[in-house]
Amino acid sequence: MSNSMGPVTSHASAADIAACRDLLRDGSRSFYAASFLLPQRFRDPAIALYAFCRIADDAIDCVEGDPVAQAAALTMLHKRLDRIYDGCPIDDPADRALADVVVNFAMPKRLLEALLEGFEWDAEGRRYEDLSGIYDYSARVAGTVGAMMATLMGARSAELVARACDLGVAMQLTNICRDVGEDARNGRLYLPRQWLREVGIDPDEWLKEPVFNEALASVVQRLLQAAEMLYQRSDAGIAGLPINCRAGINAARYLYSEIGRQVERHGLDSISRRAVVPPQRKLQLLAPILGKAILTSRYIAAPALEETRFLVDAVVAATPQLKRSPALGSGGSRVIWVLELFEQLEERERAVSMR
Repeated sequence: MSNSMGPVTSHASAADIAACRDLLRDGSRSFYAASFLLPQRFRDPAIALYAFCRIADDAIDCVEGDPVAQAAALTMLHKRLDRIYDGCPIDDPADRALADVVVNFAMPKRLLEALLEGFEWDAEGRRYEDLSGIYDYSARVAGTVGAMMATLMGARSAELVARACDLGVAMQLTNICRDVGEDARNGRLYLPRQWLREVGIDPDEWLKEPVFNEALASVVQRLLQAAEMLYQRSDAGIAGLPINCRAGINAARYLYSEIGRQVERHGLDSISRRAVVPPQRKLQLLAPILGKAILTSRYIAAPALEETRFLVDAVVAATPQLKRSPALGSGGSRVIWVLELFEQLEERERAVSMR
């Protein structure tokens, strides 16, 4: 794993990187496919990050329903992360590979700690009263991914990292709107409880018998509007990425937001059905999106969400000694891989809802 930003260290061997690829190809094929959205120089570091995230998620899943075992698993994951950042990873391919990413890309520890916090919040069944609470959760399970990918790509200014977090949070809000029924049937509720009460729905009673009605539709619509605002803010960040990264990420932004449009086409009923963008519609969107990927977006001078500011600050604090990575080549040929990218968050959400 190498880059032009500073001294290169190597804990991981080629066999370790191959093991990380195999882990994703066999256990998380969508993560593996999504890595092909990136230029070669960023691909292996992204695979190393995804592999560790997969291992962490699996460690919590394996002890589902046992709070003591889940707490122990989280403690062990934090210890592994400590060793990675101390430069002495345990004897595991993913840990060695991530140790290289940490040094070579100055990856802030706070980002990975926040991701583990998101796993912990899911395990403890945290309740979310308002939009800020939903943003807090989304910052951890999805904003972290945006911040990590921006960090890898060298888009490390406060403005660009803020927009990357916006995109991650927007995707998570879309997930929530799409999966209201599936989550509810598994005893989970990610819609703001305060919003539900405002339209006459008692959240706990509704969870006992999830049904769709116009009041619920208004809450889903409101959350989709919040997501759309963040998608629009993210456009400026995509335009600031290395040019060979823009096509795939821009496609992810537009095609993922299309899931929200599909929810609307279903009358905002995500209780009786799960919105899926048909393959033909995805293909219809690809051509104009590819054209947009090389254009400069209108700059949106918006501060970071308060709930993602800690992620932005963590990246910026780790950045002064680094130079922005140069953009290489064209990324248009990778756009087709974005059709797999959506499964990445979808698989995570399905895994959570099955717990």
